[in-house]
Amino acid sequence: MIRAMFSAATGMIAQQTNIDTIANNLANVSTTGFKKSRVNFQDLLYETIKPAGTTTTAGTTTPEGIQIGHGVRPSSVAKLFTSGTMIQTGNPLDIAVEGDGYFQIDLPDGTSAYTRDGSFRRNADGIVMSIDGYALNPGITLPQDAQAISIGSDGIVSVQIPGQTAPQQVGQVQVVRFANDAGLDARLGVNLLLESEASGAPEQGTPGDNGYGRLSQGFLENSNVQVVEEIINMIVAQRAYEANSKVIQTSDEMLQVANNVRR
Repeated sequence: MIRAMFSAATGMIAQQTNIDTIANNLANVSTTGFKKSRVNFQDLLYETIKPAGTTTTAGTTTPEGIQIGHGVRPSSVAKLFTSGTMIQTGNPLDIAVEGDGYFQIDLPDGTSAYTRDGSFRRNADGIVMSIDGYALNPGITLPQDAQAISIGSDGIVSVQIPGQTAPQQVGQVQVVRFANDAGLDARLGVNLLLESEASGAPEQGTPGDNGYGRLSQGFLENSNVQVVEEIINMIVAQRAYEANSKVIQTSDEMLQVANNVRR
């Protein structure tokens, strides 16, 4: 009965982590480029009361043993990198990646971060930056008098300059990808991901080439969170939490009965 209490307690703690993850998913249902998370669980160690294959007094072996588990624990919270829906904005500096790839952003400390959020703007000097003021890498600078900004599916950025008939190419947007997207570090927040040992090194390439995603100008990628799916997951987690709390209550009642036994 004591074992049952502790096992059920691990179940309640695990489902609390599950609810926390679902809550974060739902909170970011409208966050550009957000990727939902999923909790993975593992069962804990087992106590072997009687091992399988034990030899009996009759000289036979038992086909099954007795092993009692000690509950569950969250093993990981994995991000799911399925694509979100594309939303047309009409903003010439909004860019969505269709397929595999991330935009590379230069942070103030000289390191790089990566994002699927293609909400870019230009500052007073014409430098293309994220909405938090971090420069896109490779850097692109738009002329002050640039008009009719065009970004091709291959990332080539062209502008129309007054007095010139032909568009002027001012740079090319590149994308990067990783061997293991799930290993990217999301501790910064603000739609930015960091390289880690698990993700592997970034590989930069031209959009549309060799499996890299193509770019769509005037679009943004919405979150891949499905509200109905998250609500269903929340109901399942709630019921599992309630079931584990019921196990604790039942175990307590059984202990109470045992304590009240008189000779």
